[in-house]
Amino acid sequence: MVVRQARDAGEVAQALELRRRVFSVEQGVSAASDQDGRDGEAIHIVALDEGALRGTCRVLITHEVAALGRMVVEAGERRRGVGRAVLAGAERAARDAGVRRVVLHAQLPAEDFYAQSGYTTSGRRFVEQGIAHIAMEKRLA
Repeated sequence: MVVRQARDAGEVAQALELRRRVFSVEQGVSAASDQDGRDGEAIHIVALDEGALRGTCRVLITHEVAALGRMVVEAGERRRGVGRAVLAGAERAARDAGVRRVVLHAQLPAEDFYAQSGYTTSGRRFVEQGIAHIAMEKRLA
């Protein structure tokens, strides 16, 4: 498996399609809420295995803070290390951009996943698109 920044519009389109399948089809999130108009300014991290896109994450950098979001892994690839690899790739992209702090909104079932990678909660639980979330952050070395 290779994890890197998307190289072209075709790879970004594959990432958006994976997000649609996970967020809209699996979780019932409206496609309009996923398409917030910020994908053009984002770094898209992709995990590719045998040419197929298995996972993705979007990195938005604002004022020396990286916001990770829209992280998804293909249903059949979950619990196989794809998510950890994508998260590490997103953190690498943030470091390469000079960022020292990463923030994200984790769906509650994923809170432990992020905590195991050094993220800590910040704030109270909240609901976003009908799904319970918690804000988390991590300082990068």
